[in-house]
Amino acid sequence: MDFLPQEIIRRKRDGEELSNAEISHFVTGIADKSISEGQVAAFAMAVFLRGMTREEAVALTRSMTNSGQRLNWDDLDLPGPCLDKHSTGGVGDKVSLILGPLLAACGAFVPMISGRGLGHTGGTLDKLDSIPGYNTAPDIGGFRHAVKSAGCAIIGQTADLAPADRRLYAVRDVTATVESLPLITASILSKKLAAGLQGLVMDVKTGSGAFAASQEEARELAESLVSVACGAGLPTTALITDMNQPLGAAAGNALEVAESVAMLTSGKGDARLRSLVLALAVEMLLLGGLAADRAVAEAKAEAALASGRAAECFGAMVAALGGPADFLEKADTYLPKAPVQQTVTADASGRLVGCETRDVGLAVIGLGGGRKRVEQEIDYAVGFSDIAPLGTALEPGDPLAVVHAASAEDAKIAARHLRRAFIFGQTKIDMETDAAAAPIILQRIAAEDV
Repeated sequence: MDFLPQEIIRRKRDGEELSNAEISHFVTGIADKSISEGQVAAFAMAVFLRGMTREEAVALTRSMTNSGQRLNWDDLDLPGPCLDKHSTGGVGDKVSLILGPLLAACGAFVPMISGRGLGHTGGTLDKLDSIPGYNTAPDIGGFRHAVKSAGCAIIGQTADLAPADRRLYAVRDVTATVESLPLITASILSKKLAAGLQGLVMDVKTGSGAFAASQEEARELAESLVSVACGAGLPTTALITDMNQPLGAAAGNALEVAESVAMLTSGKGDARLRSLVLALAVEMLLLGGLAADRAVAEAKAEAALASGRAAECFGAMVAALGGPADFLEKADTYLPKAPVQQTVTADASGRLVGCETRDVGLAVIGLGGGRKRVEQEIDYAVGFSDIAPLGTALEPGDPLAVVHAASAEDAKIAARHLRRAFIFGQTKIDMETDAAAAPIILQRIAAEDV
């Protein structure tokens, strides 16, 4: 049967449900460019305005997955399941750097395809690019070798994985259709399905530093992701997590790598970051059948981090992807350092009760640690370290953070932005309603919940 693109667009525009065959035909046209950019844009807007049923979203996700290469790990005879996690993005979110190796230390294999910074949020690939020699764009053979030898590999999306998503996303980005729930869902999951996974955990962030500002928005996205992923044959759970303050004590590429290495090698670190890593690990171990129950999963994840086995897997991954073989032992000498490092002091007294986390991310970009333009080069050394967590009581002159900058003037501007981002509580009402006591895990969404 011959499907006319304009008829498919018309039917979706009028709120009709598209068939699997119609969706498959349209996605094929997106990938091979037989459908024009104007028609892709019209389709995206029709979906944005009319939405999609779960069945349509599953069909769209599967079709986008099938538009390119699908990885298969069967021929490698891996002795454990292929698992992954995806975060919707936040400030200071270096979870993947710790979680991937931790899962590998527990017997999983983690072929993690990550992204670069988007808007005010940092990107895992940008963090890894601060490691000399680390190749975030190996060929498929190199990727497969790293996964088998180290147990985990974190790289960027290749041109062969879900190419329809690459073209559709570029159109969405310039047509005000990025926020469409089914399109977001299909975009994320098509790449994960193409990676040949057996289990996926979603970290859906909410709060002042997340794209989903409200918990209701985050829950809607989490339910869509879990429902569609499970419908497409990929067992998935989601955790809705708090992003009302930077995650961990550092924000900035090399600084976040340093914080991750410190947690991997010591087993200790920022309590919220550590709790989130372990909570996501538990979900992944249960999905992958690597633990009989939650208590066993918790003990296994804790042991892998505390024993240093996760650190060994991180070191093996770095070496397998071209980085220094002794990076773990000498991370401090390999990671770039900013020429200016200054303590940012509090200019008011009180307890830190809130944070405009997005503004912290924008301050890192202002320092040069993120992109204002696609082609812009990043200064991997800049950012903030030793960021005081919410709940900290401060007096004027007490340290709020350390700014790492390329110049004294940059440091001065960033310090001013950081001070403005934090809210000091002075009254009883402030103390009772602050965000300091908010748990890191707000809600769990599983297949039986959607």
